Amino acid sequence: MHLTQDLELFPEYTVTQLLFKDVKNATELRKMAVNGEIKGALINPSMVVDAFQILVAANKAIHLHKSGKMKTRSLYSEIIFSLSPTSNISEAFKRFGISDSDSAVLIVLVHNKDETLNIDNIISKVDGQQITVDRVSDLNDVAKIKKLYKVAPQEEKCGSLLDAVVCRMATKDVA
Repeated sequence: MHLTQDLELFPEYTVTQLLFKDVKNATELRKMAVNGEIKGALINPSMVVDAFQILVAANKAIHLHKSGKMKTRSLYSEIIFSLSPTSNISEAFKRFGISDSDSAVLIVLVHNKDETLNIDNIISKVDGQQITVDRVSDLNDVAKIKKLYKVAPQEEKCGSLLDAVVCRMATKDVA
């Protein structure tokens, strides 16, 4: 049900993604994340095209973390910020973080390979139905994604929506 992948650029790290729908306790989950009870990024899946988008954000966040150039306070908030096409941190949290009214959540965990991860502990905190991460497209809002990332129709003729989104994420800091 969950998706765990090693990072090529940072082989000591692994990223695990868990996807839930019909979530009834988004408010409590958000509070647990803020209080450090859930060590992970809680992402609104309506703004996620594919699990690869999350891997790109995690890679970027780990790179900034290791180089001491993060713009936010934690690795998990940096993952959320890395998803955004803009440099506005509060806007990134509004668009990509979960809100109290959300009924779906994508939880992203980053851990060292030698570290044991208690996924069941995190799953037990979510009052919702876990689904496979490859079903994130069932929960996303393509129109909102295209608008936020300013994807032109002609751009989709030569590449995918995922290509356009990842390109915006990767180049947001390039001046």
